[in-house]
Amino acid sequence: METFLLAFGLVLLSVLGLALGVIFGRSPLKGSCGGLACATGLSCSGCRKGGTDE
Repeated sequence: METFLLAFGLVLLSVLGLALGVIFGRSPLKGSCGGLACATGLSCSGCRKGGTDE
């Protein structure tokens, strides 16, 4: 039970830290390169490959 509570507290602390970063004006959370952000094959701002399918 102690392990579960410790893991739950760590996850809760992580989510709280991310939420505070967004609340205080940092850029919104977004995924990594690829996925839906580059689904159309256009260049992504965060991709080094430029979002092209090879």
